[in-house]
Amino acid sequence: MAVYTEVSFEELERLLARYDIGEPLSFKGIAEGIENSNFYLQTDRGAFFLTLYEKRVAAQDLPFFLGLMEHLAQRGVRCPLPVKTRDGHSLVMLNRRNAAIVTFLTGIALRRPDASHCAAAAAALAGLHKAGEGFALKRANTLGPQGWRPLAQAIHGADTIEGGMTALINGSLEELVSGWPSGLPSGVIHADFFPDNVLFVGNEVGVIDFYFACNDAYVYDLAIMLNSWCFELDGSYNITKGQSVINAYRAARPLSEAEIAALPVLMRGSALRFLLTRTYDWLNPDPGALVRPKDPREYSKKLRFHNKVKHAREYGL
Repeated sequence: MAVYTEVSFEELERLLARYDIGEPLSFKGIAEGIENSNFYLQTDRGAFFLTLYEKRVAAQDLPFFLGLMEHLAQRGVRCPLPVKTRDGHSLVMLNRRNAAIVTFLTGIALRRPDASHCAAAAAALAGLHKAGEGFALKRANTLGPQGWRPLAQAIHGADTIEGGMTALINGSLEELVSGWPSGLPSGVIHADFFPDNVLFVGNEVGVIDFYFACNDAYVYDLAIMLNSWCFELDGSYNITKGQSVINAYRAARPLSEAEIAALPVLMRGSALRFLLTRTYDWLNPDPGALVRPKDPREYSKKLRFHNKVKHAREYGL
């Protein structure tokens, strides 16, 4: 279970006294997520989600994350809405941790989304990008190219996971950092748009987990989605799903020629980003977490695939 900091019933009661969301009926830790301590809360007024922020989430970034969810929800994006205390605060302290309560978003995260699900999610991603316009706060992408080299230097023993992984990381790192595209259309991106962060209720799409959101190129977010939605379990790229993602996204937000030209590099970069973080987490597991780190070999396969791609057409453009 992804709970690093426990919350007693007495502590919960004291916390809820600061809110106007009713009396607790059910409260339990949940296994989703590996970054924070997460709890499902049911009161006589509805369902909520309590998060205590741990690990990689920096305190100075929390106003950005919470403010972004509020901004997007007000503009029609189906996402959790931060709940404010009686005196108007979205962020509180609980057990010496920053914490927040947000509305619980119903829906199902699909393990094996089909092409129609891919299209619906891609349209939602484009809608999120458009809805984020005008959000006043800014946050740099700390897991972008400038953060890759320090992360790679902190990884020791990658070849114990897979032979040649160290060479794959180091070789890709130098080339990608030096050749990273600039000047692309940019704004607020989700930066973790995986199937487990997208919830379906019929044809409606909801988005959760905004704790990697930042300002970066929109098409980089699209690359993250293509990487996480369009590969099969055997490591092969499903071009039908790729076409569904790209066509649905372009229908809602057209891509420029520069974005199209940059896509192969961004696909490699997004694969490297998740290869780095997964490799680090695999080699440095948190002894307090019962959630097993995700296998980095999924992304080493993807990176090797992208290294052979010459044009965005190969992704279904």
